[in-house]
Amino acid sequence: MSTSPLSATPPDVAGKNSTSRVIFASFIGTAIEFYDFYVYATAAALVIGPVFFPHSSATAQALSAFVTFGIAFVARPIGSFLFGHFGDRIGRKSTLVASLLVMGLSTTLIGFVPGYDSIGSLAPILLCVLRFGQGIGLGGEWGGAALLATENAPPGKRGWFGMFPQLGPSIGFLASNGLFFGLALSLSDEQFRSWGWRVPFLVSAVLVAIGLYVRLKIAETPAFQAAIDREERVRVPVATLISQHWRPTILGALAMVVCYTLFYNATTFSLSYGVSTLHIPRQTFLGMLCIAVVFMALATPLSAWAADRFGRKPVLIAGILAAIVSGFAMAPLLGSGSTPLVLLFLIIELFLMGVTFAPMGALLPELFPTNVRYTGAGVSYNLGGILGASVAPYIAQVLAAHGGLTWVGAYVSCAAVVSLVGVLCMRETRHTQLM
Repeated sequence: MSTSPLSATPPDVAGKNSTSRVIFASFIGTAIEFYDFYVYATAAALVIGPVFFPHSSATAQALSAFVTFGIAFVARPIGSFLFGHFGDRIGRKSTLVASLLVMGLSTTLIGFVPGYDSIGSLAPILLCVLRFGQGIGLGGEWGGAALLATENAPPGKRGWFGMFPQLGPSIGFLASNGLFFGLALSLSDEQFRSWGWRVPFLVSAVLVAIGLYVRLKIAETPAFQAAIDREERVRVPVATLISQHWRPTILGALAMVVCYTLFYNATTFSLSYGVSTLHIPRQTFLGMLCIAVVFMALATPLSAWAADRFGRKPVLIAGILAAIVSGFAMAPLLGSGSTPLVLLFLIIELFLMGVTFAPMGALLPELFPTNVRYTGAGVSYNLGGILGASVAPYIAQVLAAHGGLTWVGAYVSCAAVVSLVGVLCMRETRHTQLM
C-alpha cells in the first residue's frame, strides 16, 4: 500500500509539516509575493507614468510605466536559476525564506523612492533597480511554494495540494486591488498621486513578517530529504536541467503563456485602457476587478479537482480552447464601455485564468526529477512570464493605439494557441511519482 509523503517522514518532521501547516505556508507565501507584484502592476497602470516619467504624452507615460513593469519578468528567470540552484542543493525551506525577504524588501523600498520632480532621472533608475529585485524574489518564490505543497501531497491529491500556491495570487491580487480601491475612495486624485499610492508598498513589510514567521516553522520536504539520503543532488542543477531536461522546460514555459496573457491583459492593460480611454472612474474599475478576481479564485479549486480526477492535459486543453474564443469577446465587451459588459469581460478572462493556472501547481513540478525540480519548475514558470506577461501590457497598448481592441483580442487568442501547442506536446503527468 502506498503512503503519503507526510506519513513516510519521522514523527517530528511530520508534525512540523502537518497538512494544515504545509497548505498555509505554501499559500501565504505566494499570496504575499503576488500582493507585492500586483501592487506594482496596479501602480503602473495608474500612477507610475506621471510620477516617474513626466512626458507630455499620456501614451508615452503609460508605455514607459509598462516597460518598468516588464523589467521584473526579465529578472524572474534569473531568480529561478539563482534560487533554484540553492533550492535543489541546500533545500526548499531556507530558499523560500530568502526569496520572500528579497521580494518584500524590494517592494517596501519602492514606497520610499522619490518621484522625478524631486530627484530627476535618479528616480526612474532606482525604480528599475528595485523592480528588478522584485522579479528576482518572485522568480525564486513560486517554484519553492509549489514544491512545498506537491512534495508533501498524499497520493491522488497532488493537484489539490498544488492548488494552494495557485490560490495565493487571487488573494494577493484581491488584497492589493482592494487596498488601492479603498485609497481611491478616500483620497483625492492629488493626494493619491502625491503619497497615497505608496501606502500599499509600505504595507508589504508587515505581510512579509507574517510570511517569514510561518515559513520558519516548517521542515524540509520528504522528497528532498529522500534525495539527500540517496545522494542524488547534482552539483550545478541548471546545467543538468539544460542538458537533460530542456524539452519539458520549454513545453512548461509554453503552457504558462496563456495564464499570464489572460491575467495581465484583463488587469493591467484593461485597467489602464478603461480609465484613460473609456473614462471609467478609477474606483469603479478597481471595484469591478475585485469582483472579477473572486471568479478566478472560485475557478482555481474547481480546476484543481478536475485535474486530479481527469488529468492535467484535458483540463488545460478545455481551458485554453475557451481562452482562444474569449479573445473575440474583447472588442464587443470591453470596448462597449458599458459597466455590466466590461465586468462580464473581466469575469470571463479571470475565470479562465483560474482554470488554466490551477493545474500548473502540480504539472510543472511533475515534469522534473527531484534533483532539478526546484530549478525546472521555476524556470518554466518564469520563462512563460517573459513570453506571456512581460510584454503583454505593452503590446496590448501598442495594438490598441494602432488597431483597436480587436487586435488586442487577437493577441490573446494567439497567445492561447501557443500554450495549446505546448500542452499537446507534453506527456500526462497525473500518475508521476515525486520521489
